[in-house]
Amino acid sequence: MSDSDLAFEPVAGVRLAAGPAGIRYQGRDDLVVLAFDPGTRCAAVFTRNAFCAAPVILARQHLQTAMPGYLLINAGNANAGTGKRGLADARSSCETLADLAGCQVEQVLPFSTGVIGEHLPVDRFASALPALLESLDTDAWPRAARAIMTTDTRPKLRSVRFELNGRTATVTGMAKGSGMICPNMATMLAFLATDAAVEPEVLRACLQAAADRSFNAISIDGDTSTNDACVLAATGALGNTAIAETSGADFAALQAAVEAVCVDLATELVRDGEGATKLVRVRVDEARDRDEARQVAYTIAHSPLVKTALFASDPNWGRILAAVGRAGVTDLDIDRIRIYLGDVLIVEDGGRAADYTEEAGAAVMAESEIEIRVSLGRGDLDAQVLTCDFSYDYVRINAEYRS
Repeated sequence: MSDSDLAFEPVAGVRLAAGPAGIRYQGRDDLVVLAFDPGTRCAAVFTRNAFCAAPVILARQHLQTAMPGYLLINAGNANAGTGKRGLADARSSCETLADLAGCQVEQVLPFSTGVIGEHLPVDRFASALPALLESLDTDAWPRAARAIMTTDTRPKLRSVRFELNGRTATVTGMAKGSGMICPNMATMLAFLATDAAVEPEVLRACLQAAADRSFNAISIDGDTSTNDACVLAATGALGNTAIAETSGADFAALQAAVEAVCVDLATELVRDGEGATKLVRVRVDEARDRDEARQVAYTIAHSPLVKTALFASDPNWGRILAAVGRAGVTDLDIDRIRIYLGDVLIVEDGGRAADYTEEAGAAVMAESEIEIRVSLGRGDLDAQVLTCDFSYDYVRINAEYRS
């Protein structure tokens, strides 16, 4: 897939550039700058991993001081598990960009992805950044989406246009991630922008809700990264009156567009999971509350036995049944539970469904997109998690990651 094949809409007020810095990779782009017009508002959500990376710590601090004018993203080195030197290196990279761009260092947010535990080669930022600042362009989204990749096999880039007060607004976003993916926040980097004007508190509410329904509802391997971050910028270039309430038609239109981009990107992250051959939707309904529905869904999605059966197209339904039983839901009445593979009922009344056949289950498991549905028979709430299978390539990719 070439950059020209990636459909997207530029966002007025956002310029991007990508280029090679040799941070880890040779012969490819691995450093990205996003530049925002003055007046841009930003919101962000980050990893909840206790060993959060130095750029996450610094980005949080900078957001409390000023609205960003620049995002600085590198691939190949996570700058995580690097202690005080890691914080100094992250700040040094921000200072380099701030000096070149003529802004305050707090107006630069740093983001890193790659190998944990190695120090950031900050001298390479100084060598590469002047050329990037000279080449900033509104149409550089595809090149930037490719530059932030690590084990991804393809870039993830999406746009949605929506109507706002008689004007056509745009949301465009890019994301990277195909392994070490599980919520809290969501395990990946994602950067979204809109030309709509939005007040900061409303922007934060919009992003959090969208993340909860997308990036926080996926799992590839159950591992939460140290570097997760998702940023939503609103440039205001559209010229609309700033959306100031989390209610009304304007906010609903913005929320729907941002959520649509996030859901598309999250789905592509799972579809491109390390070694993945199948996209799997785990849906749990008839729950007493959404927390217990998510609890059951994630127990299934995280099960190596379920995920390897999915790769083998083996309708080993006992593995799904066992995962439901160990999910930790109290007072579970197994006689009320129904489990489906696609439209095929496989479990009811505490055991295998009377009409179930291995052939019917195998036909569903052979598909490239599969739904596992569990009806708990306890209430009327539900939750969905996107996941994928575990293949031989997942082991190979992660065994060879540092070599």
